[in-house]
Order: sequence, then structure tokens, then C-alpha cells
Amino acid sequence: MKKPLIITGSIFTAFLLLFVFNKLASKKISDDMFTEARNGEFEISVITAGELIAERSIDIKGPEMARGRDIRATQVKIQDLIPEGTMVQEGDYIATLDRTELSNNLKDANEYLAALKNNLHMRILDTTVQLFDYRNEIINQRYRVSETEMTLRNSKYEAPSIIRQAEINFDQAKRVLDQRLRGYMRRQAQLKNDIYNLNFWVKRLEKRVNDLEEVLADFTITAPASGMIMYKRDWRGNKRKTGSNIDARDRVVAILPDLSSMLSKIYISEVDISKIQKGQKVDVKVDAFPKKAFKGQVSYVANIGEKLPNTNDKVFEVQIRIDGNDPALRPSMTTGNKIIIKSFDNAVFIPAECVQAGIDSIPFVYLKNGIKQVVIPGESNEKNMIIERGLKAGAMVYLTNPEETDKFRLEGEDLIPVLKKKAHDRKHGVSSTEAALQGSY
Repeated sequence: MKKPLIITGSIFTAFLLLFVFNKLASKKISDDMFTEARNGEFEISVITAGELIAERSIDIKGPEMARGRDIRATQVKIQDLIPEGTMVQEGDYIATLDRTELSNNLKDANEYLAALKNNLHMRILDTTVQLFDYRNEIINQRYRVSETEMTLRNSKYEAPSIIRQAEINFDQAKRVLDQRLRGYMRRQAQLKNDIYNLNFWVKRLEKRVNDLEEVLADFTITAPASGMIMYKRDWRGNKRKTGSNIDARDRVVAILPDLSSMLSKIYISEVDISKIQKGQKVDVKVDAFPKKAFKGQVSYVANIGEKLPNTNDKVFEVQIRIDGNDPALRPSMTTGNKIIIKSFDNAVFIPAECVQAGIDSIPFVYLKNGIKQVVIPGESNEKNMIIERGLKAGAMVYLTNPEETDKFRLEGEDLIPVLKKKAHDRKHGVSSTEAALQGSY
């Protein structure tokens, strides 16, 4: 007899628990359908991620290879580079560049220089011998001219044919002397030019050898100041490290950031960039320190957009200067940035999805008390919307369209003319300030 009673009691208890659960669940579902109109500070902001960079930094560069130097190397590989983040003192070792190509160039230049110097020496000796022979021939020819001239003078009492032959011999001797003199001058000028050219290439190669030796002496790079080593990023955004190349146009091997002044670098889409201005306040969070909050302000807004790698969207670079100096902040740390576009101290606001509109475009909200309230919406952010008129703080508003909307009582019809005037002003480009002035006259 007791067993059926126990079973009956258990069934009753189960039904009771199910009833209570359904009531609680129904109440929870009902509560989730509403939200309370809140009153307080309202912010319109743009939120985006970024990374920390130093506002100022010192470039650690490889040797100057182009300006004023006879070096044709276009790229030099970084053979060794200390780890990123290493703290260094001025003069400490930073990196070594690969000497292979320039060392081979230096070896070739030295060999060529030695050959040219030998050629120059031989040409000077040959010139001395050749010009000596030319001068001897000229001297001998001058004696020949003197002999023929003397013969001509002594033949004045001889037969005419003998006199004529003496004249011919004298003229011929003078012509030969003149030819020898001109030949000597031409040969002297030619040999002098050859020596000049050889000497020019010798001096040029000597300079090339000297330039290569100076540059190679600077292939061991040291720190120009104290600080923390950061790797340089190329135009693709890749870090320059061991195995990377530097060239004459971009000789930076690494950088020494000034950690006393940090920036958060972000990229803003072209849709939002018109909202961003220098001087706007920014709330900055650093992923590495989730419990810390930083303040900053916009210090730079790019005028020209760019496309980041692997994307077709055009963005604009924006830099935010972090207030104060926190030694824990390091370049490349990921940041979350909230740029405050506008701020309202005492505003009534609700989630934007609460605001509905019919075919007449008149905005309204459904209230829990069964009223369909016409409202005048104001500014909005990514979640909420300000209600300028028609709603008080604390009112319970439907988040979505309720059932049986035709049973709700319409109120706030007196706001419809205000809404229409605002729509007219927007259409004709009249600002809210101008509209207020017009209404005051």
C-alpha cells in the first residue's frame, strides 16, 4: 500500500519541479526580450588593433658603398646578427656582413692594379729608349744639314751642275731634319698620352682598392649608442635578419628605438578615416598587459591611403602617441585602440536594434507597457543609439518586434513634425546648428 503512495508522491514532485522550471525559463525568456533605456556617458568611437613602435629611433647602418666610392656591389648579405631584443652598450658588437663578394673584388682589383703598374713602368722605360733614339737621329741629321750646307758654300766656284746638286742635297737634308723633328714631337705626344692613360687607370684602381679596403673594414658593425636592438622591417613588412640583404639605397641593418616615447600604429579603413583627426583622445590596451590601461591621442593621420599586403582594402596609417613613459612597453607589442570620436555626458541610449521604422520611415520603439513610442534618434556607435526625445531612462524596451504589434498603443505623434523637419534639413544640407538658429528668428 505504501509503494503506490511513494510512486504517486514522486510523480507529483516531478510535475511540480517541471512546472517551476518552466515558469523560471519563461521568465528568463521574457526578460531577455527587453532592455532598459540607460542614462549616462555615451561614446562614439573607432576600435581597431595595432602595434607599438618607437616615435624616434637610431638606424644602425652598414658602410656607405655608393656615394663617392668606386664600388659596384648592389647588395650585401647579413652574415650574422645578434638576437632581437638584446640590450647593448655603445660600441658593442651588432652584426657582420658577408665579405665574400667584395673580398673577391678587392683581390681582382689588386691583381689588375699590379699588372697596370707593371705596364706603366715598362711603357716609361720604352718611351725613354724610343725618344733617346729619336733625339740621336735628329742630332745626326743636323750634322748632315751642316755638311751639305758647307758643301754648297764651297761649290760656288764649281760648275753649275755641281752647285745644283749641292743645293738639292742641302734642301733634302733640311726636309729630313724637319720630318725627324715633327716625328719626334708626334711620338713624344703619343707616348705621353699613353702614359697619362695608364697612370689614370692606375690611380683609379688605387682608389678602388682603397675604397674596398675601407668598406670591408666596416663590415663588422657596432652599436652607435646604448639601447635595445630591434630588427628593421623592409617595405614588405618582413624583418631583416641573418641571411637578409642590404643595398646602397637602404643600408639599415637594425634599429635602436627610443623607448621613452612610444606610438601605437594602426590602419583605419577609408570608410572611417574622415572621422579621425589629430588630437582625438584614445584609450589604448596592450595585449601583453591586460590589466593595464593607457591613454593617448592621435598624433598623425596619413593623407594618402595604401593597400596592405594580401588585401585589396585601402587603409590610412594613423599614429597614436602614448601618454607618459612606461618601461614595460616594447616595440611590436599588439595594441587595442579605441579612438574617441565624440562623447556625451548625459544621454539616454538603447541598443540600435530596438529602433524600428515603418513604411513612412518614422522611427519608434515598442515598450514593455504596451506602448508603441515614436522617438527622435541621435548619434550612434557600434552597439547603441542615443534617443534625443521620446524615451526616458529606465523604460523597458523590446529588443525585437513583439507578437501582436497591432495591440500596442501609439504615442509621441507630436514628435512626427520634428522628425520630418530634421529629414528635410538633412536632405537640403542644413546642419542642426543652422536649423536651431533658423528656428530662433
